[in-house]
Amino acid sequence: MILYPAIDLKDGQCVRLLRGEMDKATVFGDDPAAQARAFQDAGCEWLHLVDLNGAFAGQPVNAAAVEAILAATDVPAQLGGGIRDMATIEMWLSKGLARVILGTVAVENPELVRQAAKAFPGQVAVGIDARKGRVATKGWAEETDVMATDLAKSFEDAGVAAIIYTDIDRDGAMGGPNVAATEDLARAVSIPVIASGGVSSLADLVALRDTGVIAGAISGRALYDGALDLSAALSALKG
Repeated sequence: MILYPAIDLKDGQCVRLLRGEMDKATVFGDDPAAQARAFQDAGCEWLHLVDLNGAFAGQPVNAAAVEAILAATDVPAQLGGGIRDMATIEMWLSKGLARVILGTVAVENPELVRQAAKAFPGQVAVGIDARKGRVATKGWAEETDVMATDLAKSFEDAGVAAIIYTDIDRDGAMGGPNVAATEDLARAVSIPVIASGGVSSLADLVALRDTGVIAGAISGRALYDGALDLSAALSALKG
């Protein structure tokens, strides 16, 4: 199971939100590239980046910070937030991103996901963010009646590289991930599922790994708070 350290970008800074609320942002640093280098030096195999402003604006906002991270690191990075058309997908992949994450458009324009996954094999993931099983879009600001599992299943034949599943109520709350819901989703589809939201301890990572069906886990706040040591966690997952 791959551990993805998260760098959430708001106004060019590294932040973490509590349950996705922009007015509940804790700033952890004003040099995202340095943070990315620190994660790389600790041994991470991937980086997970989020353009929070972009998720609300519907277009890239923290592009300069993302480009600085890409210039400063060698490990592959995936990015979500504000990627809602083919031109933006092409732009980011041309700048060296390994993978784009499509969230809002997966609900509003699923055909774009299919086209992108076909055009860029292995480089398009779907972000499914849910509250109590129902998908939320536009930076989690809008609730839908779409069920997370139904949305995931609808992309079974699309060739997407992964599904990033976030339980919004757990995100940034340091209360542990929703292992059961994530495992259920992972068993419902053949697409690799990456867990996000609430991963705050080594025990959480082990619980996700031991399901045997979850391909990865994203952690942010716990790494910044020191509740989770990245090097130790990576070693434990390998061991």
